[in-house]
Order: sequence, then C-alpha cells, then structure tokens
Amino acid sequence: MTKKPLKILFLAAEAVPFAKVGGLADVAGSLPRAIRALGHDVRLMIPRYGTIRSDQFQMETIGGTLTIPLGPGEERVHLVGNSLDGGVPVYLIWDEHYFSSRDQVYGFEDDAQRFTVFGRGALVALQSLDWKPDVIHANDWHTGLVPTWLNTAGQDDPSYSDIATLFTIHNLTYQGIAGRLILTFAQMEYVKHLSVEQPGTVNWMAQGIAHADLVNTVSEQYAQEILTPEMGMGLAPLLQERKERLFGVVNGIDYEQWNPATDPNIPHRFDNETLDRRITNKTVLQQQARLPARPDAPLIGMVTRLGEVKGMDLMEPVLEWLLAQEREVQFVLLGTGAPQYHEMFERVQSRFPNRISTFLKFDDALARRIYAGADMFLMPSAVEPCGLGQMIAMRYGCVPVVRAIGGLADTVTDQRGRGTGFTFTEYTPKACQNALERALKAYDKKKAWRRMQQRGMAIDFSWSASAKKYVKLYRRAIEVHGA
Repeated sequence: MTKKPLKILFLAAEAVPFAKVGGLADVAGSLPRAIRALGHDVRLMIPRYGTIRSDQFQMETIGGTLTIPLGPGEERVHLVGNSLDGGVPVYLIWDEHYFSSRDQVYGFEDDAQRFTVFGRGALVALQSLDWKPDVIHANDWHTGLVPTWLNTAGQDDPSYSDIATLFTIHNLTYQGIAGRLILTFAQMEYVKHLSVEQPGTVNWMAQGIAHADLVNTVSEQYAQEILTPEMGMGLAPLLQERKERLFGVVNGIDYEQWNPATDPNIPHRFDNETLDRRITNKTVLQQQARLPARPDAPLIGMVTRLGEVKGMDLMEPVLEWLLAQEREVQFVLLGTGAPQYHEMFERVQSRFPNRISTFLKFDDALARRIYAGADMFLMPSAVEPCGLGQMIAMRYGCVPVVRAIGGLADTVTDQRGRGTGFTFTEYTPKACQNALERALKAYDKKKAWRRMQQRGMAIDFSWSASAKKYVKLYRRAIEVHGA
C-alpha cells in the first residue's frame, strides 16, 4: 500500500541561499529540496535578517500582521514568502527589531529573545496559513522552544495537539542557555526545570531534546558519542534518558553543486572513468600554490576552519614530521580561524617554503581545486558531528585521511582491499602520523590507489539518500506522537 505524502515544516535559523554562517545553512537549503523530490509537501521557515535584501530575493507578503504573545504584552511581525530551487516554499518571519534591522545571524546579547520571537512566531504563523504540517522538523537550540511549547501548552490546543516533532542536533556545543526570565518573555513559565540545566537558567537545546517526539544527530557515530560524559557537553544524562528515541542520519552533499564532471571552477573536469585527467588539476594546483610541479609528489590538502575542534592542536608536530621526510611530500592549506593557528602555519611554511603553501582565507574556487587536485585530504578533528569535507573529497577522487570520530567514522572505510580512506582513533600526533604513513605507502601502488579513488567516487552521499532516512523518522515521530 502506498503511504500518503507527508506535510513537513522545516524550521532553521539559517538556510542557503538566504543566510549562511555554518553547515546548518547547507542542510536547510538542501534537505527540504531532496524531501520534496520524494513527493512530500515540505516548507522551510527562517527569520528574515537584514542581510536578506528585497533587491536580491523577491518577497511576497502572506496574510496580515501576526501578533505574538510575549512578555507582558505582544510583538507584531509579518510573514513573507519566497522559494528554494525545486519549488520548496520558504516562509520568513519579518520582525524589524529582532531580525530585519540586524546584519548578522548570531552574536547578539539578546539572541535568546530573538529566537524566542522566531519560535513563537513560527507557531503563530501556522494559524495564518491554509496548511497544517504533520510534523515539524526543528533544528538546533534556536528552535528548541517549538517542541517544548507543542509538548506542553500545545497539547491543550486542538490546532496543534496532533503535530509531531523531530529535533535535530547539528552541534551540541551551542545550547542556547539563558536566564529563566526568558520563560516569562516567552509566556512559558510553566516549563519545568531540567536536571541538566544550571540553577536559574533554561537550556533550549536541552528543552528541545526533552520534549521532541524523536531526536537525531547528523551521524550515527555522533549519536553514540554524545551519550558519554566526554562528548555529551553536560547533556549526557538527558540524552541517556532519551536514547531509545535518539537516531543518527548522516548529512548529504549537493550532487549538482559538487560534481567534478561539471564543476566550472576546476581546470579539467573528470568522472570515475576519466580519473587520468585529474593529474592536470594537480599540476595547476601546484602552480597556484607555488609548489614544485612534480606529478609524483604526494599532495595533501586541507580545507578547514582553523580551530581546536578541527584538530589544529595536532598539526604542528604532524607537519614537522611530514615535511621533513626524505621523499618530497607537499601540503596545501585553505582556511581561516584563530590567530595562534594562523601563526603556526606561517611558522611551518617559513621552515619548509617549497613543501607547504597556506592560504589563510576562504575561497570557494580554490577549495574546489584542492578537492580536485590533491591526492589526499586531511581531517584530524577532535569533534566532528558529521563533516562534509571528507564526502566532497571522495566525490572528487581525493582520498581522505581522517580521525574516526562522528560522521568521519560513518563515511570513511579503512579496510584493506575495500577501503575508501585511512583513519586513526587516538587524538594524538603519532596516531595521525601513522595514518598518513599508511596512506603514503598506499599511494605508491598506483593501481590499488586508483581503485580506492573510484570506490570513494561511487558512494552515494547525495541528499536523496539522507532524505529517505528522514522521511522514515518523520513517520516514526508521527506514530510515537499518536501513541
């Protein structure tokens, strides 16, 4: 029997192409399109920030003024509409004070109030639409209020009581902690204090986890890791309580956007059957990086944010070992971040000027040339809920060398004869060096190396594969909610 199509409201603080700070925006811009392609009625809702200009995005006003109950009174907002490629309707909450007058997504002292307005506004906006979702898919702490309200006050309102919820944790580090007065502002004083919350505070990430019908993270491995005190960021006891309703779904990548056969930013396009063309991309990358144009020298690439969680504390001893070897090994880095890591890479480059090239900036075209031209892609992350770089690298025939954590463990296989990359477990320079040493030895066996590249390129990391798993979770959330 054919199952009926679902109606899904997808809530997020950011979404490509409207507003982007981190990986959440890529998910929110891609996953709804993939779900719609499966035949479901999915709609996206985000705040309308000041950076989302009407001369860039045509906005259509939907309905009249919306009145949100807040604090001692109310807040008046508007709902405007647009759409994603593929026909996904997009609703934007337009509030002049909290969103439209601000040129950034995050980083304000009143972020807790701002996303309270967004959450309450999303719930009120549903009343103005001639459409009701079967399930609301809320993402990260910014939307934690929504499953909390639906599972408390919303249960007494027939307009909302049958809406199921899925809450996705993209990164447990950011939890939306505010003073309990935020509940007065939200007119939600009835929300109970959770044991994992600090006295006098409310933690919107924790509340979302506690109240949603189902919870998921962006990889199966990360879903297991956050159950531990070491990785649970203070929320492990709560996650343990909910582990029967905790799942992992690996993010996808946009196969139209990331396609070495059509990518206009790489000098020579190629696919699984024409991998020989890749060597010319390597030569062009070496020239751009001002490294000796030696096709046989192993070239290792890195495209990353320069931060502790990305494994930067391992990099200086690893690079000292890697670049001091007798055989010529080359290294290209693209990324920005903490000043101490900028200084570290500059220090290493001054010692090995013909072996390492650092680009301390962000450059999308150069990132693509690194994926298309480097032989290996290094990701020594301390924490990695999902990770996209390793999937893009494999798509472009670049063999990943990664720490087996979070989504990296779920997507990279280190197995003789069947592997797609090289992994290490311990968070130490020595463990990283050992994985790189194995990769360098494997690189010399050209036929086996090519087969490894082709295996990586053949894996389906598309959003379509992830979307099918999310649809199963939506149906399960509806069952749980109705039980």
